[in-house]
Amino acid sequence: MTVLEGKLGELRERLFTMAALVEEMVEGSVRSLVERDAELAKKVHEESEPRVNRMEIENEELAISLIGLHQPEASNLRALTMMIKLNNDLERIGDHAVNIAHASEFLMVRPDVKPLIDLPRMSEDTVSMLKDALDAFSTGKPDLARDVCNRDSEVDSLKDQINRELVTYMTSDATTIDRALKLMMISLNLERIADLATNIAEDAIYVAEGSVIKHHAEEEEGGEASG
Repeated sequence: MTVLEGKLGELRERLFTMAALVEEMVEGSVRSLVERDAELAKKVHEESEPRVNRMEIENEELAISLIGLHQPEASNLRALTMMIKLNNDLERIGDHAVNIAHASEFLMVRPDVKPLIDLPRMSEDTVSMLKDALDAFSTGKPDLARDVCNRDSEVDSLKDQINRELVTYMTSDATTIDRALKLMMISLNLERIADLATNIAEDAIYVAEGSVIKHHAEEEEGGEASG
């Protein structure tokens, strides 16, 4: 094993330590709402977020130093570039979890607008996508990564369903508006996390195969490629 390969392995381990913390933040932020657990919400934004932010900076500095010191080529450069992107995506997922935790703190001291059934389900689907995307990235499983990409539409549909129901509540009872908007914000943040999980899955395919699939999906939706 070369020095570069050893350092890449170290960076990979650091990223998956960060990923485990981010997954915990997403699960904890939604669970804090369901269980009305203020301490759990507080942990997400007061303890976990600063740790994720430190990790993101440290990982980026390590990655940049590897590029400068070792000038990696071909597959090593591709893997390192994708790890830098993964680092950024994980930090953004942590930010979305913090947004959910803050919304949870607002909602948990107020009456429920509706039973919390769809949001926890949306959270479970989103976290499952994230776990599988990270698994695909770490183990080089492009088929698993493609499965993650295909599941993104299910989370989108759940978000649309939740929002339609919340609009109905708001139009029939104006006193629910502030709470319903917070619930909409939670669903939007979960959708953004699912989108980032999809990005990670797409990058896993790129690392494993060298193929870019992002624009293929756009072409299929549009019927033809844009110029």
